[in-house]
Amino acid sequence: MFNRFFLSLREAKVPCSLREYLTLIEALDRGVAMYDVEAFYYLARAALVKDERHIDRFDQVFASCFKGLEGVDLAEAVAEVDLPEEWLRRLAEKHLSPEEMEKIESLGGWDKLMETLRKRLAEQEKRHQGGSKWIGTAGTSPFGAYGYNPEGVRIGQKESRHKKAVKVWDKREYRNLDDTVEIGTRNIKVALRRLRRWARDGAEEELDLDGTIRATAEHGYLDVKTRPERRNAVKVLLFLDNGGSMDGHVKIVEELFSAASSEFKHMEHFYFHNCLYEGVWKDNRRRWDQQTPTWEVLRTFGPDYRVVFVGDAAMSPYEVVQPGGAVEHWNPESGETWLRRALDCWPHSVWINPTPEKHWRYTHSTQLISQIFAERMFPMTLRGIEGAMKELTR
Repeated sequence: MFNRFFLSLREAKVPCSLREYLTLIEALDRGVAMYDVEAFYYLARAALVKDERHIDRFDQVFASCFKGLEGVDLAEAVAEVDLPEEWLRRLAEKHLSPEEMEKIESLGGWDKLMETLRKRLAEQEKRHQGGSKWIGTAGTSPFGAYGYNPEGVRIGQKESRHKKAVKVWDKREYRNLDDTVEIGTRNIKVALRRLRRWARDGAEEELDLDGTIRATAEHGYLDVKTRPERRNAVKVLLFLDNGGSMDGHVKIVEELFSAASSEFKHMEHFYFHNCLYEGVWKDNRRRWDQQTPTWEVLRTFGPDYRVVFVGDAAMSPYEVVQPGGAVEHWNPESGETWLRRALDCWPHSVWINPTPEKHWRYTHSTQLISQIFAERMFPMTLRGIEGAMKELTR
């Protein structure tokens, strides 16, 4: 059974190795997660999943391989799922109190419980609501659904009511972390963490717990130690394409901006339209009387900044390569000229494109900008943002 689980994970492109699989088997042999399906789930996930982007695939494979363990006829589970009967016996003993086990013993033990279940299924001729003997719903019989009896076997109930065996793998809380799908704010934060570089500076404001313990042990009295607060030292400059064809990407760009704002303490942002020209804006309404000269931005922010351009790069190619090609004003110099100046000023620069990567080849301007950025254009997926962050750390 476990071999099939391991092979299914490999087929689902979860990169787990044979060594990790043997670690899981060794943990089971030593009783780390004995007779507890939920504990086994977390143990298997910890042993076999190295990157949280693969957790959703792991959950799907786990649900497929161990479907039904949370609430099935235990006699059928032994035959169909190939679970050791002793495991099921001890699983019941683990989750039942001594008082509950006494109730099972009053029926004649575990075998008697299963025998009684099969007999009542054969004898019952009509649906039963409530009560404590027949198989039905909302009662206290050991068998049925939507009722309560500690030693019961759940039949026909869609999900657990008392949460004694929570199918955490069915919740699939990590589904959006798949690195091939578009992502939300939470997942963008996960990807942006690759760019973090921590430093300690400033006043001593943070309790140094390890230092306090060590100093107290050495001196024999409470000796409180502090240390400079840990800060994110990365400086980020964000240029956001606004308006026109970008209107359809407003939500995902807002999520990226929100995630970046919370992840990076030193972050500045500016807006542009289609391509970078001689002026940018701090306000997305882009009023001409509130424009900031691009030369001023180039002189203000040094080469230590990591720069991210966000835009679909979809425009007339003349907007990139020709003076006067801009659609909203007359630009004395081409967009390509300004982009190359930006790349010269900030060597650590990337372009993130919210348009699916498979469509890029159909837009000439997208190919032009990708070439200007030396192919450092990335899709706005978890994998794409992680790739962009990795590029920025070089």
